Amino acid sequence: MNKSELIEALAKEKDLPLRKAEEVVNTVFGEMEKALTDEERVEIRGLGSFKVKHYDGYKGRNPKTGEIINVGRKKLPFFKVGKELKERVDII
Repeated sequence: MNKSELIEALAKEKDLPLRKAEEVVNTVFGEMEKALTDEERVEIRGLGSFKVKHYDGYKGRNPKTGEIINVGRKKLPFFKVGKELKERVDII
């Protein structure tokens, strides 16, 4: 499912105009993005949690040339699946 499909599903489920559903989805994602940018944790019960992980720099290698390069420190968003979702997905 992509963002536009999510908007359409919300509009259909809650009988909303597409523009209103798009506004709701954009607001939710925007607030999540803002929280992660401020390095806050975002938890959605039943789904999982998002947080920013810090990674130290390291020496890497260019696979094409074999040249050793320095990869700088970085911060990346990280998602940890919640127990409930994990159990629902793992049903055989």
